[in-house]
Amino acid sequence: MVRRRHAAAALSLVAILTLLAGLLYAQSTERAKRLGGGMLCMCNCGQILTACNHVGCTVSSTMLKQLDQRVAVNSSDDLLLQSFVQEYGPKVLASPPAQGFNLLAWIIPGLAFGIGLAVVLVVIHQWRRRFELAPAGGPPISSEALDRARQQADRETED
Repeated sequence: MVRRRHAAAALSLVAILTLLAGLLYAQSTERAKRLGGGMLCMCNCGQILTACNHVGCTVSSTMLKQLDQRVAVNSSDDLLLQSFVQEYGPKVLASPPAQGFNLLAWIIPGLAFGIGLAVVLVVIHQWRRRFELAPAGGPPISSEALDRARQQADRETED
């Protein structure tokens, strides 16, 4: 009877540890997927690490294994990404860090959009001003020309 209780307790302990290990592994794989989504595969395909679809790509599988191992150690995200940057260079990051020269990569698109919008608004304003100032009926007609036209119209109606 005592043996059964010890066996049941040991079995319960193993089940709980297995469940906890499964939960930790599930968390680490979700974390690995999230972190892998922020890195590029270094096989020069230009794809996100977790989405590299080259058949037989050994680089992505190696990088994913390294990522899983480093996630299992449970270091911080910044340290983990920095270790990949040290190994592969800053080109491993899918988006450049917003500091130094790379800050231009974040600023220039918004700046270009703002300048383009300003140019379009100025051009539209100039067009509207030009058409508002233009006379609606064409060039002005002098009174002498108008009198001649009336006299000619009168002669034509008389004939």
